[in-house]
Amino acid sequence: MLKRHKFKTRVTKQTIKEIVINPEHEDRESDKPNIIASRGIDLKHVLRVVYRKEFDIIRVITFYPAEKGRYYEDKKN
Repeated sequence: MLKRHKFKTRVTKQTIKEIVINPEHEDRESDKPNIIASRGIDLKHVLRVVYRKEFDIIRVITFYPAEKGRYYEDKKN
């Protein structure tokens, strides 16, 4: 799916896991009870991972790339 949209960065299970564990930004309000974790993956994009935490189990619902700055401002810049 990502290739079809000309998204060149490879996304692996490990990438998803790292974003959930150590996001640059986390949104717990806009899609309750889901949590949206985001982290930059190239110069122009962040990867957003939508997941739900039930007890000690993290269930990833979906993930998608987004343009940097669309959902939150990177405090590093």
